[in-house]
Order: sequence, then C-alpha cells, then structure tokens
Amino acid sequence: MTYFFHPEAQIELNDSIDYYEECQTNLGLEFASEVYQTIQRILIFPKAWQILDSDIRRCLINRFPFGIIYYQRDNEIIILAVMHLNRKPYYWNNRK
Repeated sequence: MTYFFHPEAQIELNDSIDYYEECQTNLGLEFASEVYQTIQRILIFPKAWQILDSDIRRCLINRFPFGIIYYQRDNEIIILAVMHLNRKPYYWNNRK
C-alpha cells in the first residue's frame, strides 16, 4: 500500500516540523518521526482508526497534539490533513 499527501497536508506537516524545530533543536525531527510512524500504523491497519465522516478517518499521533486525517482509495492512503487537535474541526473537509 502507498500513501500520498494532499498538497495542503504536506504544507501543514512541513510548517509543524519547522515550528517544533524552532522550539527546540531536534524536536522537529522527533515530530516528523512520530508522523511517519503513525502513517506506518495506518498502512498496516487502514480501517482501525476513528471514522470522522463516511470513509474519512483520524489516527492520533503519539506525543504531539496532532492527528492524521485520511481515507483509503483502492490500495492508496490519501492524507488530507496533518491536523492540530485544537484547530477548528473539519477545516480540511473541502480537500477530498
């Protein structure tokens, strides 16, 4: 199974990595590692996580207040958002 980032989700990921790196050296790298570990869990168990809306799911990231919003299409995982959990819910809804 493969995965793809929506362009805005890729920007969110990059911005969050930069933010954490500014807060503390190597914290951005740790955040990125947690994100990619979460993606690996999604790839192994794509239907295991909380359903938000029809076929869209959220998997929480360890250690950081973020979730990955995604859906499965055939043999692909489409990542719609790397969402901070304190943001407005469903802001990503028009990305599908």
